[in-house]
Amino acid sequence: MYRNHTCGELRIAHLNQEVLLSGWVQSSRNLGGMTFIDLRDRYGITQIVFNMEDDEQLCMSARKLGREYVIQINGIVKERSSKNANRPTGDIEIQAQKLTILNASQVPPFTIEDESDGGDELRMKYRYLDIRRNPVKEKILFRHNVALETRKYLSSLDFTEIETPYLIKSTPEGARDFVVPSRMNQGQFYALPQSPQTFKQILMVAGMDRYFQIVRCFRDEDLRADRQPEFTQIDCEMAFVEREDILNTFEGLMKHLFQSILHVNLPDFQRMSYDDALKDYGIDKPDLRFDMKIKHLTEDLKAHGFPVFDSAELVCGIICKGIADSYSNKDINEITDWVKRPQIDAKGLVYIKYNLDGSIKSSVGKFYSDEFLQNLGKKLEVEPGDMLLILAGGYDKTVKQAGELRLEMGRRMKLIKEGEFKAFWVVDFPLLEWDEDSQRFFAMHHPFTSPLPQDLHKLNSTDRDVLKSIRAAAYDMVINGAEVGGGSIRIHDRALQSQNFKLLGFSEEEAEAQFGFLLGAFEYGAPPHGGIAFGLDRVCAIMQGSTSIRDYIAFPKNNQGRDTMIDGPSPLDQKQLDELGIALRSNEAK
Repeated sequence: MYRNHTCGELRIAHLNQEVLLSGWVQSSRNLGGMTFIDLRDRYGITQIVFNMEDDEQLCMSARKLGREYVIQINGIVKERSSKNANRPTGDIEIQAQKLTILNASQVPPFTIEDESDGGDELRMKYRYLDIRRNPVKEKILFRHNVALETRKYLSSLDFTEIETPYLIKSTPEGARDFVVPSRMNQGQFYALPQSPQTFKQILMVAGMDRYFQIVRCFRDEDLRADRQPEFTQIDCEMAFVEREDILNTFEGLMKHLFQSILHVNLPDFQRMSYDDALKDYGIDKPDLRFDMKIKHLTEDLKAHGFPVFDSAELVCGIICKGIADSYSNKDINEITDWVKRPQIDAKGLVYIKYNLDGSIKSSVGKFYSDEFLQNLGKKLEVEPGDMLLILAGGYDKTVKQAGELRLEMGRRMKLIKEGEFKAFWVVDFPLLEWDEDSQRFFAMHHPFTSPLPQDLHKLNSTDRDVLKSIRAAAYDMVINGAEVGGGSIRIHDRALQSQNFKLLGFSEEEAEAQFGFLLGAFEYGAPPHGGIAFGLDRVCAIMQGSTSIRDYIAFPKNNQGRDTMIDGPSPLDQKQLDELGIALRSNEAK
């Protein structure tokens, strides 16, 4: 037996007990005739004491231990004379009687502390050391608890966890697939699933009316802080449901996770239409932890001789409360430069200050009188001390820029309270989006999403604007400005699914070749059904206020999609390539 207690377990109640502990040497301190070692395992840290007077040889052996040595300690639990209130085991220490070195360690390339001196790439290369650090370890344990509570909640509602295949066929919609060559069917390839979408729909046809799976998914796309080439979804589907059934069920899941893990009670989620989200916040996943809706000012500010506004499709702005007198010209220049960055790409920024003394200062004062601007302020319910920031240009681009400006001002004005959560649903997304380059429609969510019943008649139109106005029975859950999950009511009728494929540019032959198995299943009594998928790692990150999902993944990839610990991806040897029937082109041939 290597241990009979963990390093985070012992308390005053264990005084004078003989114990056996194993773990890693966190730190060592030599103080004259005493040597103190902090012994760490995943559960915590316990102080070990070696006394020169009790056992000189044992104490000298302890002084030779290096950081991260794996050791076993046999000793007696004693009360500490100098207690450590910041450590759960801080009232006790172990008086060592025996030391066994289980494994030596080289000096780690970075410190195994909460605040490490290792950079991201170094810690990724030695991920097994990084996971020993509390911040990373605790995030992985947090993720485990979220997954566990998800299983508990869904199982209590008669959901069944069912695994679906990882080796599937490639489909043309969505992100790029990772492909896997088949040795037994040379020249043909599997794809790794971007989601189990078609399989979970087929499970509804199969009568498994409540399905879920915590499932690995794969997308060969550019990486960001909240993206990885492989990620985990909480994937769910229900039969014999309408949209509200799904929203209520999974609103319940999120409330359960927040209450059981964070002890936070989320209020009922409001519903917001996609159109209202864009109009009021410039984005389909707004952060509602602060107010500051976008004000549409086109009718108010056009036709007054200011060319920028007069030629714009949209003039809009945000009201920044209480900063007019404190926001200097330097501050305004900084935020103007910020909106001019390529990522935002605004041409400029107009400001109107409604000062506390009642005066007005504006960058467009030569075109608009103080009386006009005062009346505009009254209409917008601006108060003394507020500042109005205005952008102008094409509608889609400008409303998006205003949304980005809103978020940046929310950050600069410190309007976002730490530990606050605002969760809601965005509904009524467009079914289709038009791509000018390819001159065709794409599915905004995926091609299996059903139109809203009241918009079904529009599918027969040949008018592009009518088709653009078709709303989908789709929904996204948004928390604190991040989409944590999304789904839809699905099409369950072969004729309607075929019609939707046709709108998306599929010929009958292409639709049959790619999705014939699903269309065929619909002919055998497919029930009405719908579902949703959540990004497990993203849910964890949002619950803990983190900006990156990487620390919730045990072995993540870097921003080039590489695993620097195992140095993958890597080339295959020629024998493997020959078995797969793959001939690589030489650089000259390329």
